[in-house]
Amino acid sequence: MTKKIRSYGFSTRSVRIGEEPDFRDGTAGDVVTPLHLSTTYAWEDPSTPHSEFEYIRSHNPTRKVFETKIASVENAKYGLGFASGLAAETAVMQTIFRPGDHVIGFDDLYGGTRRLFADVFTYLDISYVDLANPDDFEKAVRPETKAVWIESPTNPLMKICDISAIAAIAHRNGMIVVVDNTFLSPYFQRPVELGADIVVHSTTKYIGGHSDALGGAIVTSDELLHEKLKTMQNSTGGVLSPFDSYLNIRGIKTLAIRMEQHQKNAFIIARFLEKHPNVEKVYYPGLEYHPGHDIVKRQTTGFGGMLSFNIKGDIKTTKTFLKKLKLFAIAESLGGVESLIELPTLMTHSTVPEDVKQAIGITDTLIRISVGLEDADDLVADLKQALDAVSI
Repeated sequence: MTKKIRSYGFSTRSVRIGEEPDFRDGTAGDVVTPLHLSTTYAWEDPSTPHSEFEYIRSHNPTRKVFETKIASVENAKYGLGFASGLAAETAVMQTIFRPGDHVIGFDDLYGGTRRLFADVFTYLDISYVDLANPDDFEKAVRPETKAVWIESPTNPLMKICDISAIAAIAHRNGMIVVVDNTFLSPYFQRPVELGADIVVHSTTKYIGGHSDALGGAIVTSDELLHEKLKTMQNSTGGVLSPFDSYLNIRGIKTLAIRMEQHQKNAFIIARFLEKHPNVEKVYYPGLEYHPGHDIVKRQTTGFGGMLSFNIKGDIKTTKTFLKKLKLFAIAESLGGVESLIELPTLMTHSTVPEDVKQAIGITDTLIRISVGLEDADDLVADLKQALDAVSI
């Protein structure tokens, strides 16, 4: 459990919490958390562990710092580190769902989450609903509905839902509210403050921030849920490694300044794209005409560094445009310092059934950008030369 440190600002907590120097005899007074690689820890005698650490799967000093820090920046009481975002999601599903449970998910969930529901948790009854409309959500609730699974913004169409309104409806019906906060990070959005019971992250993205650390996280302020999730973490063993814990700790420390620059660059690119004649539509919550703009202003402190757009033309046009780019790397994932671009229908969402993709708007001309930290003028120039080069 985190200490009572809410009076500190976000950046102070992200840098300092969990890493207070240890001045006990024999310690070095490390300012930066050491990388603890030992897989097991010696006991003083068979009945008395030397410390809270016994075995790496159950606990690790480096992972403990990460778990303390991720909870603090999410303004939650408890944090847990996992080997990946999908490992974190799997732990949530294994902990709270039972055969026959009904789950409501946002219709535009990340393709990997939908695949997990469809291919692994086949014993669940999943309804996909446009949660941008709370009335549609309420109509979909049944007596056996166990939970609602939210992304806001969604991946890749950047849809927004009113998390507080959805949470209020869910809690009236005895449901658990799960929010994937990967896209905005704790810097721009803290779903626990909006009524979420569980928040999940792929820390591989903005938390790590440099495309070199795999990880996932769960945060909650519910003590009972935490105990159940911690038991699942220990029992199934999909834990965050010490080295990835170390890298994710480092990433959290610069999250604030990185997110500000991601957002600044994203705004510049969104404004450029909306004016280019070869672009049909731009999806970015920071734009005033975005359907969720007012909700985002109310429930977050920023709009993030992710955006999508439709290019005019067809799949051939899209592929030509992507191949013309020089600075943007055509790659899956997001949230790193480098700008990435992808075609969801063939990449991150390739496993989503074709009829579902068409119904929700994941078309051959939809392109998703993770805006990096390069000079915005260079990024715009790269997009412009590629857009100008395609024939519409």
